[in-house]
Amino acid sequence: MKSGIFFTGTGPILLLTSYESFSDPYLVEKLASKGIKKFIAYEIDMHKVKQRYGQHFNVVLGDLKQTDDVRVLDYDGHHIFNNFSLNELGEATIRDMG
Repeated sequence: MKSGIFFTGTGPILLLTSYESFSDPYLVEKLASKGIKKFIAYEIDMHKVKQRYGQHFNVVLGDLKQTDDVRVLDYDGHHIFNNFSLNELGEATIRDMG
C-alpha cells in the first residue's frame, strides 16, 4: 500500500492505493478515466498519514482492495497542506497525458 499527495488541475488530493508505483499504467489509466490526466505525485509515509487521519484512514483503508485499487482519503487542499509539511514529500512522479 502507498499513500501520496497528487497535485492535479483542481488542487491536491491525498490518495491511498494498492498499486506498487504512482506511474503504474493501470493507476494512470484509472486516474485518467476520472479526469486526472496530468499530475505530480509525492509519496507520503503511510504511518504519518494514519497518525494524522485516525479513524477516517482506517475506514478508507478498510474499503481498499488488496490489488488494483485507489481511494481518495482527502480532497480538501487546505486540509492536506495543514496536515503535511512540504519537507515530508518524497520523490516526485510526473504524468502528463495532455
